[in-house]
Amino acid sequence: MTDDTRHDSHYGITPNYLPGFGNDFETEALAGALPRGRNSPQRCNYGLYAEQLSGSPFTAPRGKNERSWLYRIRPSVKHVNRFQKVEQPYWHSAPHRIPDVVSLGQYRWDPLPFPADMPLTFISGMRTITTAGDVGTHTGMASHVYLANSDMGDACFINADGELLIVPQLGRLQIDTEFGRLAIGPLEIAVIPRGVGFRVNLLDGEARGFVCENYGSPFTLPGRGPIGANCLANPRDFKTPVARFEDLDRAHTVTMKWCGEFHTTEIGHSPFDVVAWHGNYAPYQYDLRTFSPVGAIAFDHPDPSIFTVLTAPTPEEGTANIDFVIFPPRWLPQEDTFRPPWYHRNVMSELMGNVVGAYDAKPNGFSPGGISLHNCMLPHGPDSDAFDKATTAPDDPVKLDNTLAFMFETRFPQQLTRFAAEEAPMQDDYVDCWAGLTKRFDGTPGLK
Repeated sequence: MTDDTRHDSHYGITPNYLPGFGNDFETEALAGALPRGRNSPQRCNYGLYAEQLSGSPFTAPRGKNERSWLYRIRPSVKHVNRFQKVEQPYWHSAPHRIPDVVSLGQYRWDPLPFPADMPLTFISGMRTITTAGDVGTHTGMASHVYLANSDMGDACFINADGELLIVPQLGRLQIDTEFGRLAIGPLEIAVIPRGVGFRVNLLDGEARGFVCENYGSPFTLPGRGPIGANCLANPRDFKTPVARFEDLDRAHTVTMKWCGEFHTTEIGHSPFDVVAWHGNYAPYQYDLRTFSPVGAIAFDHPDPSIFTVLTAPTPEEGTANIDFVIFPPRWLPQEDTFRPPWYHRNVMSELMGNVVGAYDAKPNGFSPGGISLHNCMLPHGPDSDAFDKATTAPDDPVKLDNTLAFMFETRFPQQLTRFAAEEAPMQDDYVDCWAGLTKRFDGTPGLK
């Protein structure tokens, strides 16, 4: 096993992470392991095997072509044997419609509790809340909550169905991937591309958080449009791991999710054996505290799309398979303006999660770790307490601090799982949050 840093005359001291979004990176854990000037030499140094991992068709346009070359101790054909199907009863994929479950509605859940006396890894503790689209046609997504109190140990998981966007809410995660190591905690995220093997170990004993499983095109940075060249999520703040390998000859389990089903195989060595790699198809992490929000500085409340961190686009311009949107700490300086998100109905469907603090539109009942769902074309907006406060507060600038909520927003309707409808701690009285919104109209002009 190598250290996470190295010294070589070409790079000097290499940090634990390589900065940039969508860059073509190169990294080696042993000097000279990475071929120069070619991808597949007749003989690789150190007796390594060269192989390519493609995240897009070979003939995809250059700007959308994703691939990396890996130089590893054993080729990945040695990292699988005969597969057998296994069950993951709480992890579901689209299409997943249950006839007696009503997905149409405004829903909210308390934080999912940790089961007593039940060991759960990041994988076995995955609980699907909603699905949308069709995993077989690479459209749509699924939203999950993970509950973990055990390390994955000598196990590797590969998701062939989509990339995973991981949003911790409680506890830090150490994520070992074929490309190297990531470490994230609350207020950070990680993205594991489709087909990349990884394992998750816990740095704080137990962990809870949210996962968006993206079946569609990979996440990318949204266009800034008239905003120009800066702010929002800046590319330099995304971090990709340096090469790090294991040379371990002991039993490991490899599990693959493929077409919504789970398959497992046993091998006699570690699959995390990539000594060097180069390319642009790799896992990455991002600190949400580096997101630079923009907004109105005179009047009115902009659309929440100004807080988009990552987007998975579709061929229809401006209509995302998924938008990952956050509501970070920020100043509200607008004059004569209703400052919380306004009441609205939307062609997109929105699953929200709370990471820390209070969300300004729902100051009551939306705890850190909680979830809400507002499906497409269903009305939603601030609860009655938030409305009363926003319509009577002075116009002084206000800073929203110690807060972070997020939204997985998709063009597809989201279908509830049976777990979400019957086992998760759903708030049956959620719709009562709007009960205090009374009729204010009396036919006369002026503020009411």
